Amino acid sequence: MNILNLYSNFLQTRRFLQIARILAKHGYQNWYLGTRLGKRYLRRNPDIKHLSTPERIRVLIEDLGPTFVKFGQILADRPDVIADRFRTELKQLQSHVEPIDDQTARHLIENELCKPIKHVFKSFNKTCLASASIGQVYEATLKNGEDVIIKIQRPHIEKTIKLDIKLMRWMVNRFTKEYPQYSYMDLDGFVDEFSKQMANELDYFNEADNMLRFSAMFESNPQVYIPKVYGEYTTKRLLVMEKIKGVPPDRIQELKEAGYDLHGIAVTGANALLKMILEEGFFHADPHPGNIFIMPGNVVCFIDFGMVGTLRPREMNFIANFLISFVRKNPKAMGTALLSLSGKKFYQDMDELEFELDSLLKRVGNVPVEEINFASLMQSCINILVKHQLRVPSGMFMLGKSLLTLQRFAGQLDPDLPITPLVLPYAKRLVSNQYNVSKLAGSVFDTLWDYLNMARSLPVQVNEILYKLKEGKISHEIKVDDASSMNRAFRNAANRIVLAILLTALFIGSALLTALAPGIIYGKILLVASSAIILIMLLGRIFRKRY
Repeated sequence: MNILNLYSNFLQTRRFLQIARILAKHGYQNWYLGTRLGKRYLRRNPDIKHLSTPERIRVLIEDLGPTFVKFGQILADRPDVIADRFRTELKQLQSHVEPIDDQTARHLIENELCKPIKHVFKSFNKTCLASASIGQVYEATLKNGEDVIIKIQRPHIEKTIKLDIKLMRWMVNRFTKEYPQYSYMDLDGFVDEFSKQMANELDYFNEADNMLRFSAMFESNPQVYIPKVYGEYTTKRLLVMEKIKGVPPDRIQELKEAGYDLHGIAVTGANALLKMILEEGFFHADPHPGNIFIMPGNVVCFIDFGMVGTLRPREMNFIANFLISFVRKNPKAMGTALLSLSGKKFYQDMDELEFELDSLLKRVGNVPVEEINFASLMQSCINILVKHQLRVPSGMFMLGKSLLTLQRFAGQLDPDLPITPLVLPYAKRLVSNQYNVSKLAGSVFDTLWDYLNMARSLPVQVNEILYKLKEGKISHEIKVDDASSMNRAFRNAANRIVLAILLTALFIGSALLTALAPGIIYGKILLVASSAIILIMLLGRIFRKRY
């Protein structure tokens, strides 16, 4: 084992002990404040607030560090996973990340480049520009004079995040056991999604590929700009990209003083996001003002493509079907579209679902289409699905967040700009693409082909079933719905058996010891103790039966 592996193991052990200490501290505080002495302490110190369960979880997550904070921030946007009172509290999460030493960062950059910094860059700013949970950002100038931004990954961050995710799974299991009333929340599934997302963000090749894809998407649009990525210097842990000089869109006064066209910028940014979502199904999932710059000529530039959203064909079909049914004011068709999104074909409470959608349609029925809040409408429908505990793909929550961000972005620049008229042309194209003649013909052909294949394979499958039935090889899988109760029963039975074996062994051993060596007092003590325990257990069993 080399020195780097030893150091890595040391860091992982230290991180584990740090998390264990934080968990122990919070666990002790919660236990102590719940005791009589703790309650007396709170009465004597009215300034100290007894935190609620959501508040305790938020404080715990902040103490656990950036990985857990990022997990909580994403969780705050998922009403299908946790209750609203938890989401409200988690939205207040703040990350406190200490930057790594600049000299260490330069050493890491040189390791990724496989050469000294001076051989690649004409100049290099030794002070970090920004620091995040995964990486750190520096400014530099290439030998050809181009200004660039360098993102270098923190040392051993991948192993740290993997360890944190393992501990998240353990904490989720403990939370579910301690608060069984929240067992309906699919926290395990969300941890799996978070793990995949972090794996993507830990590989800077993914972010570089995303930048190239978005660059090709807006190649013909001079009003939208994506920074250039320098693939020859980019690795899994190092990303070198073009430095953008511009003004963030939330600096309204600065934009006005510089003579920018705020209305034009709002339209350009909105159209860019709508093209990503409704045409490409591949969009920037975190388009807040810190990830957008306004460049000279009213050009809108997007940066930071570590987090992107992808809409599958089923989700794109849902948007098209939903829009058609909404325009026709058909709650039944809207319900069918929502049901297809959740992956279900039949739903026993379909009448209730359609009733709620009909109520939603009546609320917006008198509002002109141009004035309808499209983002709010989509979010209301997702909330209805969550209420009925129907599964919603994660991409739809990213979509809802991006639409809300789009609305805020355009609203800050031009409060009088209606979003729905911008949405409608993309929606019409999406519907026409989903229901054009060639696609419908292809769908009919695929259906007929499936039936033909089924007709061809049916005799073979029937013969196989009859043969297995004749040979006695037909098996049937039995699924137990309440697996947790059965596991608990087996565990309790196994514990009783082990306890009985130990007590029997202790009784026989102590009896033999007393008979063979009567001078040893320990044998007599063990014999009396084991006899007493066996007698108590027998009496308890007898009286329990009589009761």
